[in-house]
Order: sequence, then C-alpha cells, then structure tokens
Amino acid sequence: MELFIKMTVSAWDTQNARLNKLVTSLTTEQMAAETAPNRNTGNYLFGHLIAVSDALLPIMGWGERLYPELETIFLKNPDKCGLEQPSLETLKSYFVIVNEKIDKHIESMSVKDWFSRHTAVSAEDFEKEPHRNKLNILINRTNHTSYHLGQMAYLANKADIG
Repeated sequence: MELFIKMTVSAWDTQNARLNKLVTSLTTEQMAAETAPNRNTGNYLFGHLIAVSDALLPIMGWGERLYPELETIFLKNPDKCGLEQPSLETLKSYFVIVNEKIDKHIESMSVKDWFSRHTAVSAEDFEKEPHRNKLNILINRTNHTSYHLGQMAYLANKADIG
C-alpha cells in the first residue's frame, strides 16, 4: 500500500510541477488567450485548477479553503461571465501557497489516513464503498489537473499561430 501511495503522490507532484513550468513559461498574452476558439482562457483554467486544489483542504479534513472567493469565479461560473478575476501574478502566488499547504498535509499522512473517509462522503456510504477515500480524491484531482494541463499546452503555440 505504501508503494501505491508513493506512486499517487508522485503523480500529483509531477502534474503540479508540469503546470507550474507551463504557466511560468507562458507570456501574459498567451495565458489570456483561449485554448481553442470559444473555449476557456489559460487564466481561467489556471484559476479553476487552483480553486479545485484549494477545495482539497476541507474535503481532506485539512482545514478551510485559503481563497474561498475563487469558488464563485472559477467553479460556479464560466469564463468570460463578467466576474473580475485575480491577476495572473496573484494566481501564481495562490498556486504556490495552496500547494505548499497541501504538501505539508500530504507529508504527514499515514497509510491509514489515506484510506480513510473524506468529508464529501457519509459514514454510511463509506462503509458500503470504502474506495471513496482520501487517496481516491488525490487520484481524481491529479487526473483533473492532467486534463486541463493538456488543454493549456495549446497556449504555448499561440504566439506562433497567431
């Protein structure tokens, strides 16, 4: 089980490192561009991923969100809905802060902790479906990051195409 946890955490770290590398390599203009015609901008997707990661804190029982205002902007509303978004520089700082907090909690998790119930599942449902555990949440969020990272990769070529 420890090996599986290590593999999962490593995948999480890898996807976050790739996202950070991409975002820091893109210009402000590239991040403001749509990933495809009539699709989300890089800024929106980055903010969305930060909001989802921030939501890990209460789901995993690690405390409250650090930036609850991101939920309305990046989870409950679509891109270009007219809500003011934080600047790219602000989002970059949020990304670092949220991930540092998550990393500290990850480092303190035991094997038993990883296979325990998260807060979005009832005790009754967890008894019937023990796979709905904290490790599964991290796997899900890692896949989610990977999906949007794939979309954002198109931004790297925007200056060449555009």
